[in-house]
Amino acid sequence: MASSPCGNSNFDSGLEIKTRSVEQTLIPLVSQITTLINHKEKPKKSEKTLRAIHRVGQAVNVAVGRFVTVGEAIASENEELKEEMSLACFEARRAGDAIAQLTDALSPEQPESDGRITVFSDKTSMVKAARMLLSSVTKVLVLADRIVIKQIITSRNKVLATLGQLERVISFQEFVQIFSQFGNEMVEFAHLTGDRQNDLKDEKKKARMAAARAVLEKCTMMLLTASKTCLRHPDCESARHNKDAVFQRMRYALEQVIEIVTDTRFGGDAQALSASVYAGIKDFKGKVEGLREALFSVPPETLVAQLEEVVEQTEDFTDSAYTSHENRESILQHCHMTRQELDQLTTVWTEAQSFKAKEPSEDMEVCILKTCQSANELRRELHKAAVGRAADLLKYHSDQTVLKALKVSGEEGNLEAGAEYSRKLTEQKEQLVETCRLLRHVSGTEPLEITCIHAEETFQVIGPQIISAAQTLALHPSSKIAKENLEVFCEAWESQLNDMGALVREINDVFEGRRGDKRTCLSLPRPGKLSANLKTIKAVKLDAEEQTTIAKLGLELRLLTSDVDSESEKWEDQEHEIIRQAQSMSSMAYSMYLFTRGEGLLKTTVDLFHQAEVFSEEGCQLSSSLQVFSSQLGDDEKAVVVPETEKLVALCQQLQLTGRTVVQGKSSTFQKVDASIQNVKSIMTVVVYLLPICYKLIKKYKSERSSVESPQGWADKQLPTPVRDDPLDNKNANGFGVKSLEQHVANLTFLESK
Repeated sequence: MASSPCGNSNFDSGLEIKTRSVEQTLIPLVSQITTLINHKEKPKKSEKTLRAIHRVGQAVNVAVGRFVTVGEAIASENEELKEEMSLACFEARRAGDAIAQLTDALSPEQPESDGRITVFSDKTSMVKAARMLLSSVTKVLVLADRIVIKQIITSRNKVLATLGQLERVISFQEFVQIFSQFGNEMVEFAHLTGDRQNDLKDEKKKARMAAARAVLEKCTMMLLTASKTCLRHPDCESARHNKDAVFQRMRYALEQVIEIVTDTRFGGDAQALSASVYAGIKDFKGKVEGLREALFSVPPETLVAQLEEVVEQTEDFTDSAYTSHENRESILQHCHMTRQELDQLTTVWTEAQSFKAKEPSEDMEVCILKTCQSANELRRELHKAAVGRAADLLKYHSDQTVLKALKVSGEEGNLEAGAEYSRKLTEQKEQLVETCRLLRHVSGTEPLEITCIHAEETFQVIGPQIISAAQTLALHPSSKIAKENLEVFCEAWESQLNDMGALVREINDVFEGRRGDKRTCLSLPRPGKLSANLKTIKAVKLDAEEQTTIAKLGLELRLLTSDVDSESEKWEDQEHEIIRQAQSMSSMAYSMYLFTRGEGLLKTTVDLFHQAEVFSEEGCQLSSSLQVFSSQLGDDEKAVVVPETEKLVALCQQLQLTGRTVVQGKSSTFQKVDASIQNVKSIMTVVVYLLPICYKLIKKYKSERSSVESPQGWADKQLPTPVRDDPLDNKNANGFGVKSLEQHVANLTFLESK
C-alpha cells in the first residue's frame, strides 16, 4: 500500500489498498502493533504491565495462525496465486512467532536479568517483526481481494455467454428458458458489483461503477421486451435495430465494470478526462492566489494563457443555440472583466518584478483579490446559465407531451404523425444532451462530472431507441408486445429525467457549499433570546469594494479551518465530543469564509450574523466539554488546557455581545461584519491550538489504560473455514473454494484494546 492505514510510513508494505474492507481490517492490527512498540521506556515494569503485553503478543500470534490458515486455503485452491500467497502466509507466521517470542520473555516467570532478548531490550527486533507482519498480512488480504475480482470477471463472462445465446435465439420457448438463466446470472453479478462499488475508496471509480450498473439494471427490462418484439415480428427492421442497440449498450456497460475492477482502460472515458470550466477556473484562481506565497512562481504569460483556455471553454455556453441572449451577453461581459483584472494584475506584477520585490504590495494584493472575484463571478454566471436551462427543460418536459403523442400515433398506426413527433423527440434529446455537457462544466466534483457524462450518454442512446420502438408499433398497431416495448423505453426516458433533476440538485448543493471539498454547516438560528434582536436588522449585501476589504480576512479564516481539518484527521475517535464540536465550528467558519468571497449559502449580513450567533453557541458547548476534560487531567496538564479554555469562553461571550449590537446604516453594518469575522478568527485560533494538545493527552491516557487492562483477543474469533463443496453445484460457494473477502473481513476482528 502507498501508506499504512494509520499513516505510519514505518509500516509501508509497497502495496496499494484500493478497498475499504482491506483498509479497515488492517487498522486495528496497526493499533495493536503500535501499542507493543510505543511502550513506556520505564526502568521498572509492573507485573500487570508485563502480563498485559505478554497476552497481547500471544493473542496476536494465535490470531495470525488462524488468519494464515485461511490464506493457505486460498492458496491451495487458486493455482495462479499459490506461490505468492504461500510466501506471504509464511512471512506472516514467522513474524507472529517473532512477536510471541519477544513478548514471551516479558512473562513474570522469566527473570529480567537472564540475558534474553525482549521487546524492551531490543526494540529494533520488535519493529522489524511488526513491519513484516503488517506487510505480509496486507499482501494476503490484497491477494485474497484478487479472488473477489476474479469472481466478478467470471460472473461477467457467464452473463456475456448467456447474452450471446439470447441474441441468437429464434423461438419463444428457448428465449424464456435462457432468459431465466440470464436473470439469475444478472442478480449474482449485481450483488458482486454492488458490494464492490460500496467497498471502493476512489470516489471517481464508485461513480463510474454506479453509472455502469444503472445501465445494466435498466437495460435488462429493455432487453426482455425488445427481444420479444423482435421474435414476434422477425422481419421488422426497426424492431431488430431496437434490439441490437440494447445488446450493444449492455456489452459496453459490462466492459466498463471490468475496466473499473481491474483498473485498466481500453480507450474509453476520453470525455471524462477532458477539463471542465470549473476545474479551469479553480486552477487559475489557485495560481493567482499562489502569488502571495511565491511572487514570481509563474510567468504572467502562463496566467494569461490559462485564462484564455477558460474563455475558450465558455464558448460551449455562448455558441449554443439554446443559450438566451441575456445569458450569452452576461458571460461574455464577465470574461472581458476577468481579462481586464488580470491585465491590471500583470501590470502591477511586472512593476514589482522590476523593483525585485520579495512580497506582494498592497496594490498587488487588491489586484489578486479582484481577479479572483471576477473569476468567481464568471463561474457563478456559468452555473446560473447551466442550472437555469436544465431546470427550464425539466419543467417544460415534465408532462411528457411528446412521448404521449408518440404512443398514440403508434397505436393508431399513423406513420406520418409518428415521424413528426420523432423529430420533436430528437430535438428534445439534443437539448438535454447539450445541457448535460454544460452541467458537467459546472458540476464542481469529478464524481458528478462522471454522472453528467452518464446522463448525456443515456439520453443520446435512449432517444433513438424510443423512436425505433415507436416505428415498430406504428407498423404493427395491434401488437401488444410492441406497445409494451415502447412503454418500457418511455419509462426509461422518464426515469433518466428524474435522475437529471436529482443531479441538478446535487450540483447546486456543491455550488452552495453544502457538500464537496469541505463539509459546510449552515446552522441557522433556533428560536431564542439571541435571535430576537436580529429580526429588526435590515438585510444588507456587501458591495464589491467591501467584499474586497474583508476577502483577506476571509482567507486567514480559511487557513484556520484547513488546520482544524488536518488535526481532525488524526483523531481515531471521530465521535469524541471535542473533535465533533470543533468540526462543527470549522464548518460554520468555512461558510463565513465563503461569504467573504461572495459565495455559499450566506447571502446577506443578517445571514452572517445568524451564523456567528450559532457559532458562538457551539463554542460555548466546546468550552464546557473542555472543562469536563480538563477536570480529569493532572496539575501540569491542566495548566496548559484551562487558560486556553477560559480564553475561548471570553471570546465566545465577546462574539455574542457583538451579535447583540444594534447597527444602522451601511458603515456600522460593515464594521459589525468585520468585528464578527475577527472574533470568529480569534476563536478558531484557540481551537487550532487546543486540538493537538487534547489529542496527545487522550492518546496518552488511552495508551496507559490499554497497557494494564485485559486485552480483547482476536484469537477468540474463529475465521471461516474453506468451502469444500463443488462450486458449480453449491449456490453459496463463490466458485473458488473460499468465502468472499467481505465475509472474511466481517469475521476478522483484530486485537484491539478496550
